[in-house]
Amino acid sequence: MTDPARIACDVCVVGSGMAGMSAALFAANRGLATVLVGRTGEIIFATGLLDLLGVHPLEEGKTWSDPWAGVAALVKDLPRHPYARLAAGEIRAAFDELLRFFEANGLAYAGHPERNVAVPTAVGTLKTTYRVPRTMWQAVAARERRASCRLVDIQGLKGFSARQIADTLGPVWPGLQTARVVYPDTHAASEVFAERLARSLELDRNRGKFAEALAPHVKGVDAVGLPAILGISRPVHVMQDIERRLGVALFEIPTMPPGATGLRLKEAFESGLGDCGVRLLLENRVFRAVDDSSGGFLIEAGRSDAEHLIAATSVILATGRFMGGGLQADRRGVRESLFDLPVHQPEGRDGWHRQDFLDPKGHPVNRAGLEIDDSFRVLAASGRPAHAHLFAAGSILAHQDWIRMKCGAGLAIATAYGAVQGAVKALKAQGPPLRRF
Repeated sequence: MTDPARIACDVCVVGSGMAGMSAALFAANRGLATVLVGRTGEIIFATGLLDLLGVHPLEEGKTWSDPWAGVAALVKDLPRHPYARLAAGEIRAAFDELLRFFEANGLAYAGHPERNVAVPTAVGTLKTTYRVPRTMWQAVAARERRASCRLVDIQGLKGFSARQIADTLGPVWPGLQTARVVYPDTHAASEVFAERLARSLELDRNRGKFAEALAPHVKGVDAVGLPAILGISRPVHVMQDIERRLGVALFEIPTMPPGATGLRLKEAFESGLGDCGVRLLLENRVFRAVDDSSGGFLIEAGRSDAEHLIAATSVILATGRFMGGGLQADRRGVRESLFDLPVHQPEGRDGWHRQDFLDPKGHPVNRAGLEIDDSFRVLAASGRPAHAHLFAAGSILAHQDWIRMKCGAGLAIATAYGAVQGAVKALKAQGPPLRRF
């Protein structure tokens, strides 16, 4: 085996989900030499919706029209929640910076500045969220004005039924009509897949054929709802082109994951971060990470064995929870998988779960994770920083239940911003100029 290639950087971000990708962007935008290491994870399962806060307190199931008022209430009630480490202005700045990046890389978003919106899902429920892809915005606008719409599904696309969605939405959006079309050139296929349909619509000739298939179903309605298949790299362009051909507004509804929406995020991040100067070591894993004599870290990473030796002044852990591999559980408890950092958790396994599986308060193990200080440095068991340059962001953090609180993307984006701010402060305190690639 050859010696691993050595890379020196200011910040090594470990994890390639929303938190890791966002942290790499924020670090690069601040002039830091940044390496991102991670395997494709939860991001390919994303709907593309960007939540800020939907529910608090969980015990009451209270939903918030104004997510900023919800965040203020949450911070007051739960001062150890990661949102409490940030001012509201910092959370806004994080969202704004990321949304500008997405728009520059083909993913335009829409929303109301001070309130949440409700978006239809593939099962016909309404999802509370803060920002939606531009391709889904007409679903919000049309429902709010009770416009006449037809939902169209695709023969062979499993997990998406226009009739089911319309029946479930009926009480809040009456009069929805439905139709089913055969996607061009798939008549003989028993099953079609969202990603393949989306990539095929990147081609002009396929958009023309699809518009012809939809044309008989657009008369007499203000908008047409489709599964999220309107392209990968340029979804707004694809949507607008088909709208022009049909003369009617379109909107997407997220499909069951994995689908096109997660791939859009993944590819936009990967392309855009490369353009920002981030060194991407994708589909790599970290085998070993240790302190080095300079006060930073040495990290061995690669695909099947150590191909890269990364000398990083700072590390941002954005490795996720159990699905992402940041946390691991066994009969003795929950542990952090890379540095063996202490994990905030119930004292014993008996305290992990409540008796009722669907308890509205959730289960205590859902709030297990790493403790941090106000600079997002990971804390040791003593309550002091485990390392001056070790930070964490995203769902690996303790004292949050992002699924039930409906704050997953917001938590990832805001805490990535906070961790990078902490890293910048720590790096500047060292004195020497920051390195660049």
